[in-house]
Amino acid sequence: MEETAGGARKATKSKLFEFLVHGVRPGMPSGARMPHQGAPMGPPGPPYGASPAVRPGLPAPVIEASRKRPAPSQQVQQQAVQNRTRNAKRRKMADKILPQRIRELVPESQAYMDLLAFERKLDQTIMRKRVDIQEALKRPMKQKRKLRLYISNTFNPAKPDADDSDGSIASWELRVEGKLLDDPGKLKRKFSSFFKSLVIELDKDLYGPDNHLVEWHRTSTTQETDGFQVKRPGDVSVRCTLLLMLDYQPPQFKLDPRLARLLGIHTQTRSCIIQALWQYVKTNKLQDSHDKEYINCDKYFQQIFDCPRLKFSEIPQRLTNLLLPPDPIVINHVISVDPNDQKKTACYDIDVEVEDPLKSQMSSFLLSTANQQEIASLDNKIHETIESINQLKIQRDFMLSFSRDPKGYIQDWLQSQSRDLKLMTDVVGNPEEERRAEFYHEPWSQEAVSRYFYCKIQQRRQELEQALAVRNT
Repeated sequence: MEETAGGARKATKSKLFEFLVHGVRPGMPSGARMPHQGAPMGPPGPPYGASPAVRPGLPAPVIEASRKRPAPSQQVQQQAVQNRTRNAKRRKMADKILPQRIRELVPESQAYMDLLAFERKLDQTIMRKRVDIQEALKRPMKQKRKLRLYISNTFNPAKPDADDSDGSIASWELRVEGKLLDDPGKLKRKFSSFFKSLVIELDKDLYGPDNHLVEWHRTSTTQETDGFQVKRPGDVSVRCTLLLMLDYQPPQFKLDPRLARLLGIHTQTRSCIIQALWQYVKTNKLQDSHDKEYINCDKYFQQIFDCPRLKFSEIPQRLTNLLLPPDPIVINHVISVDPNDQKKTACYDIDVEVEDPLKSQMSSFLLSTANQQEIASLDNKIHETIESINQLKIQRDFMLSFSRDPKGYIQDWLQSQSRDLKLMTDVVGNPEEERRAEFYHEPWSQEAVSRYFYCKIQQRRQELEQALAVRNT
């Protein structure tokens, strides 16, 4: 799954970049190229829209301080920097789209747009599948498998001439082992990992009330093992009972007999039991029509929950007294010490739940970063190529406009350069118009001159008054 998704995305990115750079579309021969390719064209000197270059021998233009615009506030500057940073990091799918005018010039670019649409659908499909996988991983994914249990014993008769005390006394040894049938996993699970506890009950008459039980219970520090061994002295056959408690994940519970008959469930997880209860309520229309929060109990519910009416929120608490630990697996076995008895090994198949191997593959798919760097590099190349195509389109428009009307276009271009200079130097007013004589023959010029002289007279009067005040003091 991981290789398929990553390979499809990588192949799509490669085709997009190959079409943009080499102009090769699906179905075209490998040597064919798009007709618009050739040497890049552009205006001499700075690109169209940039600041004009300074002619040799002329000083750089100096702008008066009074003509400059006031500097923007610090908060506005910080906001502008944040917007530029955010836009630089965010490269959307729209940045890959060729403008309509370029597509009209180059009909073959439709193949690139088709690839772009396919990439969008592929990304949406992969994202939808990732969400489905994430939702599936939240639920337990279990498989029922067969655990084969082997119960065997060996007998060691007494040896009168033995030096040690162990050899001079007859004894037997019981072994309990098991393994999964057709286990495809690379990591084999230990036998003890399937159980929560194991109790072996021997004949109480032979071994007494203090030595007839052998118990194993799982703890937080338990070391998993492949089997259990029990060794006891004795030279007679012994009847024993094995009690195996499976370790259910998530935990399962045995239902109260009345609730089990009502729902048709014997042992199940808490969530499945609550779901079955809700299904029973819906099927029998026990939900209160006026107050949806309450359930009107029928005669079976009243016997089980001992109330005529209850809330939905009360069900988990009331279920606690109706859920019991699941029944253990009980196996009766005879430990034979007869040397002529060949049937000293018993086999039993137990149904156990194991993790679905597909779950680990799904987790690795979500965590995998394979092909991500290569896809990101191809994305960057596509963005750079689109930007280059847009720049070439601007240069082409410049040349075409200049070829149609050189004089008019040069005048428009100079005006555009003047406006750009005004924006870049933060100048108030229009220097290009102010340097012409016609600018001062407008109707407002008389009033402007009068205001100017009035301000000068007022300024001079204030200076004289200040000078007289200083002299009088």
